[in-house]
Amino acid sequence: MSPSRDSPPLPNEVLVIPESQWLFTENELLRTPSILDGLSPDKERENRGKGVNFIFQVGIMLKLPQVTQATASVLLHRFYVRHSMIDAGGRPGFHYYTMAATSVFLATKIEENCRKMKELVIACVRVAQKDPHKMVDEQDKEYWRWKDNILHNEDVLLEALCFDLTLEPPYKTLSEYLNHFGEGDNRRLRNSAWAFINDSCMTVLCLMFSSKQIAASALYAAAKHCGTNIQDDEEGRSWWEVLNVDLNSIKKICNHIATIYENVQVKNGRDVSIHERTPEDGDDSTGKTRAPACRAPESPVTDRLEGDEESRKRIWSVSEEYDRAARNGQTLDRPDELAKNSKAKARPMTNGHVATNGDEEQLPAHDVSGQIGAGTVDDISEEGEVES
Repeated sequence: MSPSRDSPPLPNEVLVIPESQWLFTENELLRTPSILDGLSPDKERENRGKGVNFIFQVGIMLKLPQVTQATASVLLHRFYVRHSMIDAGGRPGFHYYTMAATSVFLATKIEENCRKMKELVIACVRVAQKDPHKMVDEQDKEYWRWKDNILHNEDVLLEALCFDLTLEPPYKTLSEYLNHFGEGDNRRLRNSAWAFINDSCMTVLCLMFSSKQIAASALYAAAKHCGTNIQDDEEGRSWWEVLNVDLNSIKKICNHIATIYENVQVKNGRDVSIHERTPEDGDDSTGKTRAPACRAPESPVTDRLEGDEESRKRIWSVSEEYDRAARNGQTLDRPDELAKNSKAKARPMTNGHVATNGDEEQLPAHDVSGQIGAGTVDDISEEGEVES
């Protein structure tokens, strides 16, 4: 498949500048309020993951799009950059379940996927109690406790975020990248990259790398996992150079996610290649996700048949006539003179294939466009969900 070689999509400058203000180094993330209050870094990351898992379970119960759930996870991660999870120094901490519910409430407003407060509270109570069928009445104390906490903490969350609500999860960027490289119809590649972004929400990657870098890393990890090679452009540049993304950053993100997969027990001998770490000091030119640029295909008929110039012209004319008929939905019988006047004694075969000198090799029908065309992500809805 020959990918489209138009300019790659550029990130929205309105989103890039605010996003850059929420990016930190690894050392800076080791000095969050929770860690400074005595919580270990591993425990803090674990609690963040529990909060995001709470968001996903509530989102599934409310049938929220994945983009809305990812937005809520980003809000939660950003909140704990400025507030602590535990009580310390006479200052109350904010439990990750309570702030996760508040993040869902705010994310539904940002992404315009609002749900009734009653539905949200009931879902939070059921997930917190680990009982998806629990009967929750509006007169229950548990119901009012969750509702009051969500409404009260919404102001705290907005203040911690400095009312910066301009963010965009990597899903849309990934969709643009797949279409740009002609892989929009590659369902396995698309779903693998989508799952990689889902798993990245459990980590603090959104606080270390931009949305563009995470989307490129998802494409890299999915291409490596699925064995898909993306062609270099006409200038011999790799696909990550075309997107203007640093390969070392891509590898760091992939290795960061690998720490999650390494802790998952593999059953029934399933493929574990996605768990493998990516060496960060490897040669860029030997990337497993690259494919060298190929030249434009020539006519299979004029390439393979030997004969004088007059026979070549006659064969080319008949080939063009077949192409026009195919575009109009018509069927033509091949004229006898195609084989009659050719020194190669070409004889017709079905489905536009030609055999020469008794050779039974089947050649593909001539493609006048020079490419088969890049697909589009028709299975991704406007709300950001992957349709089955």
